[in-house]
Amino acid sequence: MDLTIPKADLALKARARSFAETVLFPRELELELNGYLPEAAKAGLKQAVIDHGFNAINHAKEHGGQGLSIFQQTLVNEELGKATGALWAAVWHPAIPLRLGTKEQIRGYLVPSCNGQRRGAYAITESGAGSDPRLVKTRADRRNGRYYLSGEKWFVTSGDAADYLIVHAHVDGDPDKPTLFLVDKALPGVGVKRVPKFMHTYLFEHPEFTFDNVELDDSKLLGKTGQGFELTKDWFVEARLQIAANCLGASIRAAEIANAHAAQRVQFGRPIRDFQAIEFMLADMAVEIMATKSMVYRVAWEIDRGMDRKLVHARASAVKLYASEMAGRVIDKALQIFGGRGYMRENPVERLYRDIRVDRIWEGTSEIQRAIIGGQIKKRGLGPYVDWS
Repeated sequence: MDLTIPKADLALKARARSFAETVLFPRELELELNGYLPEAAKAGLKQAVIDHGFNAINHAKEHGGQGLSIFQQTLVNEELGKATGALWAAVWHPAIPLRLGTKEQIRGYLVPSCNGQRRGAYAITESGAGSDPRLVKTRADRRNGRYYLSGEKWFVTSGDAADYLIVHAHVDGDPDKPTLFLVDKALPGVGVKRVPKFMHTYLFEHPEFTFDNVELDDSKLLGKTGQGFELTKDWFVEARLQIAANCLGASIRAAEIANAHAAQRVQFGRPIRDFQAIEFMLADMAVEIMATKSMVYRVAWEIDRGMDRKLVHARASAVKLYASEMAGRVIDKALQIFGGRGYMRENPVERLYRDIRVDRIWEGTSEIQRAIIGGQIKKRGLGPYVDWS
């Protein structure tokens, strides 16, 4: 068994690290202290993404993407995840279901999204529907050969930067007909209810959108009627893997900063790392990161080698669960090592502490991941999680 990472992939990872450190990190304090970046700064980030070749790393070159494998994407997302304020969101990943669109949809949505000319945002959550998508109330009523979309969506991440939304709705209000629709924000009937503020600082916003009889034709249906949840699950898998990689990167940065501080900070006549209380925290952090990296890299590698789709879903839940909860533990210890300095917003560890809390919630809470894993164990036994296959 050869676990060596190819030189080309290590070079890619180094390039992503350089991008994060030279392009994203310098914007962190400006974003944190002001709560936003000027449009000119956002435009500069967008151009930098293109110049460094990180636009649409999750899509094929024929569509304007970079054509990276899942493992290569993981290496890039690990490095990007070290940036605070979710500056990693400057690097866009057009939703995976777009690749299954019609030729017209690929030409009108996917290709320009890969090139940075358009940007989409996924809209599924509602006030009464989060973990259980069957409770979605947004509906697309079929009348006279057209669809009329009505409802409301919450937590539409990067919805302010998007010019179109991928909306998960029930055709004729039937929960057995979950369907995805491509909805241009400029269409009549699309509105923004409010833009709530959250615990973390984020490069973009998470608006709440309303849809009032938005008229759509068949060309705006992504996939088939009733196929929406299956397509959304595929998007969840990609998003969960990205979250896991981001959490890994955030944890590594926090651990590295805390380790350096522990070596420099002198109390009672010696560096605080010489005290066993601090030494043991650093040791636990290192082991947790090592275990998480092993898990994340393994699953990404297996997916590239054609792992069964159901097994992909099962293991993506495990990866997202473990990585997001690990990040909370590691970054909490890093902050503790800093003491009061760790509580200052100028310290990246403080920002990472707030940033990663949402990773246990969005794209499926930790509790939902445990339910998925438990369901898999009922159906298949422990094999998906304890075997190496």
